[in-house]
Amino acid sequence: MNTKTSALILTPLFLLPPAASSFAQSAGAPADPSSSTLMVIKQRSGLSELYTPAAVSVVNGQDLRNGNPQINLSEGLGGVPGLQIQNRQNYSQDLQLSVRGFGSRSMYGVRGVRIYVDGIPATMPDGQGQTSNIDLNSVDSVEVLRGPYSALYGNSSGGVVNVETQTGSQPATLEAGTYYGSYGTWRNSVKATGATGDGTRAGDVDYAVSASRFTTHGFRDRSATQKNLGNARVGVRLDDVSTLTLMFNSVSVDAGDPGGLTEDEWHDDPRQSPRADQYNTRKTIDQTQAGLRYQRDMSANDQLTMMAYHGERHTTQYQSIPMSAQLNPDHAGGVIVLERKYQGIDTRWRHQDNLGAVPVTLIGGLDYETMTERRQGFENYIADGDGVEYGEKGALRRNEKNRMWNLDPYLQTTWNLTPRWTLDAGLRYSTVSFDSEDYYITGANGDDSGSARYHRLLPMGSLNYAVNPAWNLYFSAGRGFETPTINELSYRADGRPGLNTALKPATSDTFELGSKTRIGNGLFTAAVFQTNTDHELVVAESSGGRTSYANAGKTRRRGLELALDQQFALGWRLKMAWTLLDATYRNATCAADGCTPGESVPVGNRLPGIARNMGYAALEWRPEEGWHAGAEARHMGNIQANDENSAQAPSYTVASLNTGYRINWRKWSMDVFGRVDNLFDRHYVGSVIVNEGNGRYFEPAEGRNWGGGATLTYTFE
Repeated sequence: MNTKTSALILTPLFLLPPAASSFAQSAGAPADPSSSTLMVIKQRSGLSELYTPAAVSVVNGQDLRNGNPQINLSEGLGGVPGLQIQNRQNYSQDLQLSVRGFGSRSMYGVRGVRIYVDGIPATMPDGQGQTSNIDLNSVDSVEVLRGPYSALYGNSSGGVVNVETQTGSQPATLEAGTYYGSYGTWRNSVKATGATGDGTRAGDVDYAVSASRFTTHGFRDRSATQKNLGNARVGVRLDDVSTLTLMFNSVSVDAGDPGGLTEDEWHDDPRQSPRADQYNTRKTIDQTQAGLRYQRDMSANDQLTMMAYHGERHTTQYQSIPMSAQLNPDHAGGVIVLERKYQGIDTRWRHQDNLGAVPVTLIGGLDYETMTERRQGFENYIADGDGVEYGEKGALRRNEKNRMWNLDPYLQTTWNLTPRWTLDAGLRYSTVSFDSEDYYITGANGDDSGSARYHRLLPMGSLNYAVNPAWNLYFSAGRGFETPTINELSYRADGRPGLNTALKPATSDTFELGSKTRIGNGLFTAAVFQTNTDHELVVAESSGGRTSYANAGKTRRRGLELALDQQFALGWRLKMAWTLLDATYRNATCAADGCTPGESVPVGNRLPGIARNMGYAALEWRPEEGWHAGAEARHMGNIQANDENSAQAPSYTVASLNTGYRINWRKWSMDVFGRVDNLFDRHYVGSVIVNEGNGRYFEPAEGRNWGGGATLTYTFE
């Protein structure tokens, strides 16, 4: 980074706060020390964007719902800088989500980012996560922490996405909602919230229960989907010092899998799905989980929190793999059947006291997570005298039991050194273990059993300086740790059977300088960062629904994140965000058999799946009743589709409009709205499949589309 570039990046950090000082209070007043901590992310006390000494964004659940279909998490998170979240138009593969470029390689689900829903990890011990169980109808807030700055989390390099469900309160409410849009899209939902007391007396109960059903024909051929989702949170005040909270979640998805397109296919007809037609590709998911959180104030300065959960997930997926490839006796077939059981317990102790004249907060705990997976593979065809019929479960080709667990002790402290200076420091020792036992052993297919175990010490630190109550500067540093998932270990890049035990975990060191400024009723944040990664996990090849991985050596991510959330009088609100991210290889990445001419990835190539520039702007007028309206624009820079940087998805800018009318009458409230997305009918690629071996990188986005809905609420007063 040259001197001129550094100056341009650092200028917004230090010039805007003085310009906004007229909105601040007295410069001699200290910041609020109770909020200047990273430790609140999994607590329900709320995360402060201004005082937390790290890059963090908090999105209110109602903002996610206002004027939106409430189908995808991507609808309301465009204003979070550093977060690249894209709708694949493929509900069998989940959203494509990455933070500061971590997770961009994922073929499905979420990698490189830890996801929590009401304290229950939506990320498995191996680091593979998913967002399909997030119920937007009942979300209270979504907190996005960018960077590995909290010792309270492990097996992540990009950061944390924490979703919290609404807490019921008086008066009780009953709400029903509906939405209808293009391509036969329907969503119907119902929600009940309430409480029997104010939560301060023994026996008080609060509840929030939500259910929804979503169906669509899909923008692309063979992308029809139906999804049923239920979510509940019930809290009980046991006595004056303790509470018990029950969380329950269930999701069922039945989705077609349209797959990727080549560049020519995308230009010819973005809605086509030729392989899905031939192989009848599809996926079903059924997941149910429940958790209990017990919290007790042991004294005026000590608090104990225990979290335990259990869940089961069943998946069946039909892939587009030809019969010729499956004639290889080592091939695992074109149908995947998974049965997973996962559980865990996180116990932590929080202590607040003074060390001399210095207020100190200490959190120590032990996190244990485990998952058992039964994985089977079958041929995706039935062959008889009349030919081959694809899309049918055939002979068994794979049968194994995988076990994985992690055991992580952690410690994090906050020191309020002076009214202006605050120091956070923490350590986490992360152990992740894999064990695979092969039950499919034939003459031509040997025993592929194996095991692997990884350890890392993960330190972090952050120093915050409160220039005044409305302006904070901070410097943070932390180490991230990202192991291969069991899927990434399953296939070797050289095509030989057995676990890919040569894969090493990726370790990242991040340094960040940031500024946060309160401007009237708004907040301006800026952060400049650099992340250096060793043994970056990258896609070696992806073909026919099967992906193998390799270690790329060294990579570097550096960038700038800017965000403004400004509220005006009479219901006006402006949100803007910009992300500049330069993510490149720092040494040559070689093929599985070594570096040969033409096969290594040159130094300086961009990491695929990552946009260099992202922009967002939205203007909203939303009074408490009457007409409301909003407009937004999103920009995504071009995205490289492979390591060689020989194919890319072009940049695009899309706009949307929404309007509606809200009526409040006695105990009733009704909000009717309509919206148009991709207003100018832009032809663009919504997401890419990184390093797809057949050049089918592109997952097209929708053209101009519309929708409308209504929400009816009754309050029991």
